[in-house]
Amino acid sequence: MVNDLLAGVIAGPQPVSRGLYIADIVEKLEALSPAEAAAKLGRMADVRAVAALDRPEFASAPDVLEMLPFPRAVQLVSQMAEDRAADVLAEMDEDTADRFLAALAPDVRTSLSSLLAWPEDSAGGMMTTEFVAAPSYASVGEVLRLIRTVERSRETVYSVFLVGREGRLEATISLRRLIAAEPDDLALDLGRGRDPVAVAPETDRKEVADLIRRHDLLALPVVDRNRCPIGIVTVDDVLDALVEEHTEGVQKFGGVEAFDKPYLETGFLAMIRKRAGWLSVLFLSEMLTASAMQHFEDELARAVVLTLFIPLIMSSGGNSGSQATSLIIRALAVGQVRLRDWWRVALRELPAGMVLGAILGTVGFVRIAAWQALGFYDYGSHWVLIATTVSAGLVGIVTFGSLAGSMLPFLLQKLGFDPASASAPFVATLVDVTGLVIYFTIALAILSGTLL
Repeated sequence: MVNDLLAGVIAGPQPVSRGLYIADIVEKLEALSPAEAAAKLGRMADVRAVAALDRPEFASAPDVLEMLPFPRAVQLVSQMAEDRAADVLAEMDEDTADRFLAALAPDVRTSLSSLLAWPEDSAGGMMTTEFVAAPSYASVGEVLRLIRTVERSRETVYSVFLVGREGRLEATISLRRLIAAEPDDLALDLGRGRDPVAVAPETDRKEVADLIRRHDLLALPVVDRNRCPIGIVTVDDVLDALVEEHTEGVQKFGGVEAFDKPYLETGFLAMIRKRAGWLSVLFLSEMLTASAMQHFEDELARAVVLTLFIPLIMSSGGNSGSQATSLIIRALAVGQVRLRDWWRVALRELPAGMVLGAILGTVGFVRIAAWQALGFYDYGSHWVLIATTVSAGLVGIVTFGSLAGSMLPFLLQKLGFDPASASAPFVATLVDVTGLVIYFTIALAILSGTLL
């Protein structure tokens, strides 16, 4: 059905069906194999094909370009937005990317090479070199005439950079302010009293996103050491980067190494490799649970009834730890808390864990009492002590889970690791092992002289 629809709407260089947007075309191309998508893309007009390739959702674009006749592929890459073209080339193997670069015009090759030199998660890796710059002595009318002249060769015109005689950035003026001003006014006057917000190309994309959000910007200039503009990061680039980063964070938090490609495009062996490592680490960690139970083997033999509540105890501690970890990782990501706030978080999570544990402990005590009273299960003559043990164990384990789960992201960030690595399975494993020790220690204290 997808093939039939595409054959009907992408039959030649003429515009695609009026009811089909570029996003729809990309979605349908993504549903095809790279060879089929290349055949469809090859029959599109350049403007339509480039518009599709420029969409970040077109994840298979590198493979599709490699399937096209090389001259046609080079022609399309040369017309793409430079930041998107750099992203596509970065996903190709080095030899193929070099072959494309060598075939491009010198000016395009230079721009793309400069973009490829920066890390993907930096401002330099996100920026485009297609921006509008005007001399600081230009009038509003002159700047608007410049925009009309170069607009077709620029990806977006959210704002204009005003540069001095040495090329230093002196002001950033939004297009809205330019349109509202008088043509004879000096453009620089629109930006006086405010230093332009700019970043270095090495700046991490999280900081870039925070600056754009904080200052309500549509575009952020990237400058070199001399404060000369070398590129621009637009808000749509930031959104794409944040979606990708959020996806990686969610995968890490689930105990999976971040995928390089979409789920359905990830090879079977690659998926096994990215999942097996964490599973093996967690399995080895869970073996400590068996060691803890072996240590309390005699107690278990004398009070088998305690084993009935081990799954309850372990899951409650793991759940409370995962809750705390989720909250703190997100708070760190959006800047609600910082590394120096660890003690404030600890002072909040400690009483919170005790209250949550008390709530679960009360529920556990009532459940055991109800089952004993209704005859669903006979916990023996010391059922009150057993219920007290379970209740107190839940208080201790949930408190520890909340505290450990909230502190682990801080510890990882302090050590230079991604806090998202404090995955829910990892926290649950940590709390499982420690929870058994807490549970049986409380049991020894309460049941000593009766069941133990």
